Amino acid sequence: MPRYTDIRVSSVLGNSQLLDGGAMFGNAPRPLWERWAKPDALGRIALACRCMLVEWGSVKMLCETGIGAYMEPAMAERYGLMESDHRLLANLQALGVKPDEIDYVILSHLHFDHAGGLLPAHADIVQGRDDLVFPKAKFVVGREAWNRAQKPHPRDRASFIPGLSEKLEKSGRLVVIEGDSLPEFPREQLFFRFSHGHTPGHMHTVVRGPRETIIFAGDLIPGKAWVHLPITMGYDRFAEQVIDEKQDLYTVAVPEHWTLFYTHDSEVAASQVTKDSKDRYVPTNEQPTLVRHTL
Repeated sequence: MPRYTDIRVSSVLGNSQLLDGGAMFGNAPRPLWERWAKPDALGRIALACRCMLVEWGSVKMLCETGIGAYMEPAMAERYGLMESDHRLLANLQALGVKPDEIDYVILSHLHFDHAGGLLPAHADIVQGRDDLVFPKAKFVVGREAWNRAQKPHPRDRASFIPGLSEKLEKSGRLVVIEGDSLPEFPREQLFFRFSHGHTPGHMHTVVRGPRETIIFAGDLIPGKAWVHLPITMGYDRFAEQVIDEKQDLYTVAVPEHWTLFYTHDSEVAASQVTKDSKDRYVPTNEQPTLVRHTL
C-alpha cells in the first residue's frame, strides 16, 4: 500500500436511537447533562450510530456499522430504534458506495449498537435474507473484544447479538487482530490503540495522513460531551479506568492536534481537543459532518 495516497474520510450515519440520559452520563446529575442533551418525556436522549468510511486510494474501509435495523419490533422499541430501514446502507449509497465495494469492516467491539449493521433489516430477515450485508469485506476485530463476545460477563451479555459471531466465523473473512496493525497497510499510517474501561479490548482505529491524524474514539469518548474527563457512561465497566484512558489519549491527541471521530454524538461528527482557561479538556474545531475529507 503506497504511503500517503489519497486518504479521505467520510462520516456516514447509520440508524439512530433513543437511550436513557442517566445511563449515558453515568454519575453526572440530570441538571448538568440535560444542558448537553435535551431528554424526551421518558428521559431519553437522541444518539447517532455514526460510522467512519476511509477511502485509501481504491480501498474502502468502514469503521463500524452502527446498530442497524435487525431488531424485531418489540426489541427495537425497547432500545429506542428510530428507523426501520437500514440507514447505513442508504447513506453509503448516497456517497456512491455499494455494500460489495467495502473491503474492510473494522469493529471496535461487538456490542449490538456497533455491529448490528452487519445484518440486514428485520423485514429482510423475515423474508429469509440473513447473510452479512458486506459480501466481500474482511471483518476485523481485536482478540480481546472477540474473546469477550464469545464469553460475555453477565453484566453485558445482552449487549451481544446471538449468532453474530458464528456468522462472522462462517464467512471465512474474519480477521482477529493479535497486535496493533494490519500488515497490508503501513503501520505509521494505520494502527490501533486499545482501551479497556468500557469493554475489554476496545479497538480504536487511527489513520494518519500527511496533514491530519484521525482516531475513531468509539465508546471511550462517544461524543463531545464526554470529552470532559469526569464524564463517563453507566454502561462502562470501570469509570475510573475510562477517565485514565481518556487522559492517556489526550497526552498524544492534544499536542499533535488529532481529530476525534464521534460515533454517538447526534450533532457533531468530529472535533479536536484542547484545554480551556480552567485547564479542562474541551472540544474545538467541531465538524458536524465529514465528506471525503482529505487527511
